[in-house]
Amino acid sequence: MTDAQKPSRRSQAWFGAQGRSGMVYRSWMRNQGFGHEVFDGRPVIGIATSASELAPCNAHLTRVAEAVKRGVWQAGGLPLQFPTMATGETLMRPTAMLYRNLMAMEVEELIRANPLDGVVLLSGCDKTTPAMLMGAASVDLPAVMVTGGPMLNGKYRGQDVGSGTQVWKFEEDLKTGRMTEEECFFAEGCMARSNGHCMTMGTASTMACLAEALGMQLPGSAAWPAVDSRRMEVAQAAGQRIVGMVEEELRPSQILTREAFENAIRVNAAIGGSTNAVIHLTAIAGRVGVELNLRDFDGLVRAVPTLVNLMPSGKYLMEDFCYAGGLPAVMAELISGKLLHGGQITVTGRTIAENTENAERVDSDVITRLDAPFQPAGTGIAVLRGNLCPDGAVIKQSAASPHLLTHRGPARVFDSPEAYHEVADDPELDIDEYTVIVIRNAGPKGYPGMPEVANVPLPGKLLKAGVKDMVRICDGRMSGTGYGTVILHVAPEAAVGGPLALVHDGDPVVLDVPNRTLRLDVDDAELTRRRQTWRAPAERHTSGYSWLYTQHVEQADQGADFGFLRGSRGHEVPRDSH
Repeated sequence: MTDAQKPSRRSQAWFGAQGRSGMVYRSWMRNQGFGHEVFDGRPVIGIATSASELAPCNAHLTRVAEAVKRGVWQAGGLPLQFPTMATGETLMRPTAMLYRNLMAMEVEELIRANPLDGVVLLSGCDKTTPAMLMGAASVDLPAVMVTGGPMLNGKYRGQDVGSGTQVWKFEEDLKTGRMTEEECFFAEGCMARSNGHCMTMGTASTMACLAEALGMQLPGSAAWPAVDSRRMEVAQAAGQRIVGMVEEELRPSQILTREAFENAIRVNAAIGGSTNAVIHLTAIAGRVGVELNLRDFDGLVRAVPTLVNLMPSGKYLMEDFCYAGGLPAVMAELISGKLLHGGQITVTGRTIAENTENAERVDSDVITRLDAPFQPAGTGIAVLRGNLCPDGAVIKQSAASPHLLTHRGPARVFDSPEAYHEVADDPELDIDEYTVIVIRNAGPKGYPGMPEVANVPLPGKLLKAGVKDMVRICDGRMSGTGYGTVILHVAPEAAVGGPLALVHDGDPVVLDVPNRTLRLDVDDAELTRRRQTWRAPAERHTSGYSWLYTQHVEQADQGADFGFLRGSRGHEVPRDSH
């Protein structure tokens, strides 16, 4: 190919520039040992890595980046690795969700501001995956995601234990005397025994699978364990593929269509995925101008059974899911039942039907069939409406107790999760198994950041009495590894005057999941009187990022993104300052 025939790439506005500007860009890059030939117009591929020892799920991504680089070099591109922040739910306070939007802003601006023709996104923990997809979608340069993979199965006394899910169970065992402090300390080292993210079908595994379902991750790559050599193989393949995507000009806007999001919503139901997917998918869709609302997350899944038998809804873990056939086997089954848009394009340049046509289900106990599902159709996420949640609330039916899906009980209200924890183990606490625990001021604006606090542990005295579950209602979120009859994402939240702010102790709460309702059995006139005396909480943040967040965050039903970040801002080359 002659110089005249070579395509003009975005990166050439930097590296192909004439005079002083081009000299500055090329000469400084050469201090890293790059020869002049790498600036010949070949695709420049950014490798965005959220590797961080402060985000244990992402700590190994530096090694994954090396595999991606090999693939980029092999395909004739120039790989350039750069760091992003890491939003690890395991350590960050008050919650990693507070920083998802900040990470998305950072990813977007780093991609746009640098001489990149395409980008490979390396993520791990649950917020890093949607944040990177949000940022990349807003720039709309060719992009492919590589998630870091789940940990190996936890092992404790001859049994598989799941990260997150087992934490809640061990806590209950500790409170009821079935487990000692020493045993609990030993068990800590048995749950997280390799690099990787949660190996339950928590939010990290869910979002890895949904990145694949959306078409933004190579087929089968969501499930390979972090320490399996095939994790590095798919990373190398992603490096090769992104060069092809640049040459084909295949962009996120062509992949992230309405049909792709419908596929992801149905896949989430089939895998028993996290309720957090509702917020993240809605936010990603907002970046590409695809209209999603809560009705979609209810209506689209009613015909979809739960096919995957994984914790917290089932008994297996991601390692088992991988070896049983992984997500391609699930998607192939859904396509066979005409439950997915099989013609949707993916990062491979092929459709999901083509990507999964040779998928094989190896273990039908881990990945079940449509005609013999793990749980029947209609057991996925349900969206509730009523005078307690006029803009909606969600519940994960597959992780709830069937006998509590219709329930009437008196409210016991706590103005913060901390207020509940202060008295939860008080033997004199005025609460019984019929009580509905209400935790408020845990929403996007109120906490801020909408933490995973909704599945509070049951009161100690009830655990000791053998109570296994209670109805809990919150304007916050629940970990994808959690379980129980917990109503989440109540919108509008209490902090902005949502009806949850008006609930008093003793008010009758009526839950009817089959009919999709959640209401407070209190006279409208009384609620109007209460609203007249309600006062908004004082602003706690007057500067810094937390102030920016509380001023601009949208409600849970809208994805909890910043309103000013909706839509794509493109990849226009910034003005040259040299």
